[in-house]
Amino acid sequence: MYSILPALVASVFLGYGLYVVCTQGFTRIGVSFSALCITSAFWQGTWAVLFQVHTPGLAMFLIKFGYLLILFLPTSLYHFLTEVSDRPGERHLVYLSYGIASILAVFLLGSDLFVAGFYEYFWGYYPKAGLLHPIHVLQTVVVVNRGLYITFLQQRHAPPNKRVRLRLCIAGILTYFFAAVDYLCNYGFEFYPPGVLFIAVSLGIFTVAIVKYGLFNPMAIAASVAHEMRTPLLSIRNQAQGISKYIPTLLHSYELAVANHLCESSLPPFAVSYLATIGKTLTHEVDRTSAVLDMMLASIRMDQIDKASFARHAIGHCLTEAIDRYTYDREEREHIVVSVTEEFRFYGSDTLLILVFFNLLKNALYAIKVAGKGEIHISTARGKSVNRLYFRDTGTGIAGDALPNIFDGFFTTKESGGTGVGLTFCHRVMSSFGGRILCDSVAGQYTTFTLEFPVVKNTSGEMPAESELRRTEKDTAIPPPPGV
Repeated sequence: MYSILPALVASVFLGYGLYVVCTQGFTRIGVSFSALCITSAFWQGTWAVLFQVHTPGLAMFLIKFGYLLILFLPTSLYHFLTEVSDRPGERHLVYLSYGIASILAVFLLGSDLFVAGFYEYFWGYYPKAGLLHPIHVLQTVVVVNRGLYITFLQQRHAPPNKRVRLRLCIAGILTYFFAAVDYLCNYGFEFYPPGVLFIAVSLGIFTVAIVKYGLFNPMAIAASVAHEMRTPLLSIRNQAQGISKYIPTLLHSYELAVANHLCESSLPPFAVSYLATIGKTLTHEVDRTSAVLDMMLASIRMDQIDKASFARHAIGHCLTEAIDRYTYDREEREHIVVSVTEEFRFYGSDTLLILVFFNLLKNALYAIKVAGKGEIHISTARGKSVNRLYFRDTGTGIAGDALPNIFDGFFTTKESGGTGVGLTFCHRVMSSFGGRILCDSVAGQYTTFTLEFPVVKNTSGEMPAESELRRTEKDTAIPPPPGV
């Protein structure tokens, strides 16, 4: 009877953890939450079996096996809150906590210093705390409180919808933390451990955060925001075109009125120039914002993309169209040098690749603007199994500690105006083509993105075979042309 509830909770947690991984993929938040679920499942599942055994030897084996996972439970809680709060700077502390748990695991398996036998309570066997057990209790208090603290700080400045998710996470972890009352049983207090009830309630809170508020689906939130922005942007663009059409007539009439002394010259010269170009400026900014929204929405839909629509396209044509269609600020076009000396074809979507080029242009021009210097050099090179396009700018470069994360969702190195969506989109597009995108950068000197495309034979319109795609990993890298 005493095993029914922990067995039920264990099965629910295990199923939930596996479900999150299968449906959400191996994202940082999803993996950390799944680790929490699976660890909790084995904890409760082991205790459910332990309460049914009557052999001391088997009981001791189950106790050590169960505690081997419990040791990592506080850190998995901390790890989950670190990812939910988007605090990558905390990860070294998370790894340190995992290290402490690993050391305690060695003492657990090799001695009686962590678990010093067991108690025989009315519901069955239960582990008896050893000399090192208080270290684990202290670790639990420290890391969980640290996780709750950083989550609390994050929710204070978060947007409303994200604030609700973070507060639900805080409530879920606080409820889960009350399960620590079970530690009293490790020190001789005989009462049926009620922690399983707190764990069950906390799972319900997390379910609300996941299902109702999209805890693991920030792209869905981005999609709703993007769709909401499309209508007002279209309205602004229409109004801007109207301004561009009628402002010249109004300014000409004003100049005639001033010239014929019908009114005084009340507008300074810079205001006249400003009004003459305001329509084009607004249209330009709306077009640039719309391009960002297109990339965001295309990235969100990548999982449902119909690859049956893929076809062969010329890389030079896509690059030319992207450069011609991109909306530049003053003199930005002059920074771009294109050298497509080796034309090739790729198998994929020309529309998606043009959006990739838009994103790379946007990032490179921003880096040049911030650095106050630099150029963009674009070149191509054909290979035996891989064709490459090199996209290099000599602007700010990317810091070494940020470089491994640039393709992560919502990660940005920009101080303002960055969404963290663009390079994730580029990575997903290139993967859908069977290729990849790589980045090499030195802070203050340059950034080079290398787009690798599997070779597509001119005699076939079929997608390259898997064996051919695998060979791309072995293809010797072709260095960028001199001067690029």
